[in-house]
Amino acid sequence: MQRIILLLISVCAFSLLHAQDSAQIVKTTGHVSVNGKTVNYEATTGFFALKNKEGKAVANIFYVAYTKSDVSDVRTRPITFVFNGGPGSSSAWLHMGAIGPKKVLTSEYGKAEIPPKTFNLVNNDQCWLDITDLVFIDPVGCGFSKPIGEEKADQFYGYENDIKTTGDFINQWTSQNKRWGSPKFLAGESYGTTRACGVVDYLTDTYNMYFNGISLISCALDFETLREYNTNQVLPYVCNLPVFAELAVYHEVITPTVEISEFIEDVEDFAINEYAVALMKGDLLSINEKYALAKKMEGLIGINADIILDHDLKIPSWQFRKLLLDKQNLLIGRYDGRLTMPDPQNERDYATEDPSYTEIAGAVSATFNDYVRNELNFPIDDRFYLIGDVRPWKYGDGKYLNVTPELRYAMFVNPNMEVLVANGRYDLATSYFGTSYAINHMNLPSQLRDKITFTYYDGGHMMYFVPSELKKLKEDVSKMYNRSLGNK
Repeated sequence: MQRIILLLISVCAFSLLHAQDSAQIVKTTGHVSVNGKTVNYEATTGFFALKNKEGKAVANIFYVAYTKSDVSDVRTRPITFVFNGGPGSSSAWLHMGAIGPKKVLTSEYGKAEIPPKTFNLVNNDQCWLDITDLVFIDPVGCGFSKPIGEEKADQFYGYENDIKTTGDFINQWTSQNKRWGSPKFLAGESYGTTRACGVVDYLTDTYNMYFNGISLISCALDFETLREYNTNQVLPYVCNLPVFAELAVYHEVITPTVEISEFIEDVEDFAINEYAVALMKGDLLSINEKYALAKKMEGLIGINADIILDHDLKIPSWQFRKLLLDKQNLLIGRYDGRLTMPDPQNERDYATEDPSYTEIAGAVSATFNDYVRNELNFPIDDRFYLIGDVRPWKYGDGKYLNVTPELRYAMFVNPNMEVLVANGRYDLATSYFGTSYAINHMNLPSQLRDKITFTYYDGGHMMYFVPSELKKLKEDVSKMYNRSLGNK
């Protein structure tokens, strides 16, 4: 009897360990109305047991896949792999904000609408399911995804590790679900665009998996255009200046004498010519030259010339967000500079909070946590990491990660691949002008350059939370898919 009990205990322990290390999935059905037409789908929610090259399962990757019902041949049906960035950010942002069948209810300004008692999820009539199946991916460290057993989390963190993990997931999922014959697409936001460029290069080179197109939303391609680490840099300040001007006009700190489009073109021209040259000269500029430039900048971005001069002509975005509406004791947002909030720590000379994050993060977290458990019926008690702590994150061998060489390589190998570059005009996290700079320095022949389409939106980093811009984004995405698939 004792031997039988011990055997039963061993079997139970093995079963429990196996259950923890194996993939768990739940299938449900649903429908979404897109432009007045109903799309029926099957949703697959759960964990995918990612295997290393030895065939050992090393991580449970959480994902949600939506596949259109009643498709006779999946080889004719596009499939799109979707992820956000951070690094450490779950895909809930694009899932609940732009691409999935349900979306967070938001106002015309991109803020979460709070009806009595709770946030609301509504039908997403701009869902992408009418044109493509969808797989939302949460890399290790975000969402519910985590290493298996004794595997260490840090083996998945960092640029190189992350693109391999995400790329291997896509390869293994595609094989397991028999989707190699389907037209394939990627969609990433923010650091997700960094990941997308690395992944498309990795999958092209490692598995000969070619993609029909990629959607790069709020790009982080060349980190030298983004990182305001020290005042010896030039690029971040040049790239941010047109966004500063856009926001100064939006908040009525300055009033241009010409149309806004013409004004911004003038600012862009000033940024890459007079301003960039002046910053390159540095101490070779006389004090009179510096002050004259500061006065000109004051008329463009609404910050007092003396303050600009005190900062040696370089205002970082985190300080601009504090200074622009300082007289009103308001901070402006980083992800969307249109949004404001009272400064909770007014004694500091920089922005300490971001209203464009706090206005929406709670809604995304609440609605996704409810949706995954009550509509997708996935039974889980674990914490969902909307943004997980994946530090330390290694950004590559150099000081500033730049993934445009990876994108360039993939485009040369696969010259039919379409690239959509979506930019929010009020985005201070990844400026549209910095993205233009990165793309403009890829040294592409004209036939490949023509495969890149720039689109611009009256919103910020998550421009899709603005209903009018979500509609425009879907229209632009649909055009890209049609071009890629040869549809008229």
